[in-house]
Amino acid sequence: MNFGAPDTGDTAWLLVCTAMVLLMTPGLAFFYGGMVRSKSVLNMMMMSLSAIAVVWVLWLFFGFSMVFGDNVIGGWIGNPLQFAGLGDLLGGTYSGASVSIPLVGTVPALVFAAFQAGFAMVTVALISGAVADRMRFVPWVLFAGLWATLVYFPVAHWVFSIDGLTSATGGWITNKLGAIDFAGGTAVEINAGMAGLVLALVVGNRRGWPREAMRPHNLPAVMLGAGLLWFGWFGFNAGSALAADGVAAVALVNTLGAGALSMAAWLIVEKIRDGKATSFGAASGVVAGLVAITPSCTAVTPIGAAVIGIAAGALCALAIGLKYRLGYDDSLDVVGVHLVGGIVGTLLIGVLASAEMPAGVDGLLYGGGLHQLLVQFVAVVVVMVYTGVVTALIALGLKTVMGVRADAQHEADGLDEHEHAESAYDFAVGHGGSNGPGLFGRK
Repeated sequence: MNFGAPDTGDTAWLLVCTAMVLLMTPGLAFFYGGMVRSKSVLNMMMMSLSAIAVVWVLWLFFGFSMVFGDNVIGGWIGNPLQFAGLGDLLGGTYSGASVSIPLVGTVPALVFAAFQAGFAMVTVALISGAVADRMRFVPWVLFAGLWATLVYFPVAHWVFSIDGLTSATGGWITNKLGAIDFAGGTAVEINAGMAGLVLALVVGNRRGWPREAMRPHNLPAVMLGAGLLWFGWFGFNAGSALAADGVAAVALVNTLGAGALSMAAWLIVEKIRDGKATSFGAASGVVAGLVAITPSCTAVTPIGAAVIGIAAGALCALAIGLKYRLGYDDSLDVVGVHLVGGIVGTLLIGVLASAEMPAGVDGLLYGGGLHQLLVQFVAVVVVMVYTGVVTALIALGLKTVMGVRADAQHEADGLDEHEHAESAYDFAVGHGGSNGPGLFGRK
């Protein structure tokens, strides 16, 4: 952490990107909320939105420090006291001729802290889609806090904490292993996807699944949510450059291309397999491509991003069927989209990376050999194993202590009423009786 005058252009860019990233969690609430049945839509949206409050409290007191502090406990986490309360990000001279405040790169450290908080919030919220319609709200909130502390913060430290960025020593995946993960293919996507799989197994399948149809109740909300996520994802990826520069430009163009091509690939798979291309498939395809390009957006050319988008769209469209074959109820396809898409995007860096791009590494197809592919593979496996084991311990502990599953009758009636005493829609429509006014007030 250094002191100085922030670059106004870079600061303005990151302020905008921070707002875009923070919008992703409400966007996810619409995306997930539209996918569930109408009787549990508010519960689903609350599970996403509650992540904002839970994560910020933790982030403020020790989370940022655990991610971006100096290595402790053998590099498992950053020092949780180093930036506790964000105190060391304050101070200095904020106005006058000699402005000098704490900086990360060329931007105020406080803006960087808020930007990264958005990553943690949406990662936690992503998990909730795997247990839609059946997990009680209070156990979810406790799970979210424990998972952020014991899983997200350590993994984010391994991936995002670059030596010298905020502290002298950072995470091992980025600094020692040399894996490329620009904006969170491992720390965000694979992390959330693996946690969703484990939590779904611990909580159990929805009653009636897969015999009963459990269709999305509001596809326009799903489309709106996908659009908000895509908008926010430009801040997520391009903002990770921490500057308004050419790196941000590459990340932005690749994010656009991967999302577009993934949507097309998903729709083609749907058309061939089912005979119809659906709006639900379009929304899911966009998200799959964005997931896959997140780690690789500064490592590949726009053509490489298109290939990654096509691969992610096609493979994720096929992967969502695995839950029916294997019998796990991943309600909103967190595993099929985020885990599979994250793996695809992270591994294809080792194949499609070009040294002409900002990451400066050649993959297999550009003459770089197998080294980078093997490095990416190790990062994927380590994160999956760590996340799977710790998530299982947290979920099983909560299940033993307080129970996590909604009552059978509550699940049948809908969680909105029993968990929140609310209803998303008022279906009670008044009709005039035999003595009441008819059309235009006439009997």
